[in-house]
Amino acid sequence: MAVPTRPVVYSFSDTSNLSDSLAEYIIKAQRESVDKRGRFTVAISGGSLPKTLTALISKSGVKWDKWHVFYADERVVPLDHEDSNHKLAQDTLYSKVPIPRENIHTIDESLQDDLEELADAYEKELVREFAQKDSARFPVFDLILLGVGPDGHTASLFPGHELLSENDRWVAYIEDSPKPPPRRVTLTFPVINHAARVAFVATGVGKVQILHDILDTPELGLPAARVRPVASGQLVWFVDDAASVEVKLAKSEFKL
Repeated sequence: MAVPTRPVVYSFSDTSNLSDSLAEYIIKAQRESVDKRGRFTVAISGGSLPKTLTALISKSGVKWDKWHVFYADERVVPLDHEDSNHKLAQDTLYSKVPIPRENIHTIDESLQDDLEELADAYEKELVREFAQKDSARFPVFDLILLGVGPDGHTASLFPGHELLSENDRWVAYIEDSPKPPPRRVTLTFPVINHAARVAFVATGVGKVQILHDILDTPELGLPAARVRPVASGQLVWFVDDAASVEVKLAKSEFKL
């Protein structure tokens, strides 16, 4: 049986240093993935995360034509809606870099009236990208980038919700999200925990208590604490000193 990965925590004095180091980490992951398989598969969540990725814009060595971007979760709204994770990523990142449009894998907004059909369609999108290239039961992303909410949720996996026990589907839908908008689709834990690398980003004093709860007391079972890549997967946290002030888990010096 595979042993879940223990988290490595990198804490930075400010968000600028964090963003720069996260960019270097992503580029290293990209380089290794492209060298092995000729592509780089990444899933991102919403919130403040896309803005943190803007440090990549000025970096050399980013092979945008090799990127295939998916969403760890998405709000079920039109893609140009202010609540859309895709719109935020488009405005802050994609519009400023030469990533091929066909390499950005969005939900099919024409299906938003039927959440089950929408989730199935996005799962089929993953199947097209992964099933013929990988033999694993679940897709193996090269990197999944996640944030964490003040309640410990990540992607659209919320405390106490039935989706926490979903073990079969790659993509699931939620229509009663405690955080608006209520209708969303999300990658499930089996997909997240089969990734080669998972990186969380959390900053600010508003995350002090929840980071302590997740990293120091994982037995509480908060959704973000359930992210533990199996086998040889990496689990890293990029946090700032303001957020990690109460974290007792030993912090590591960031090195590539």
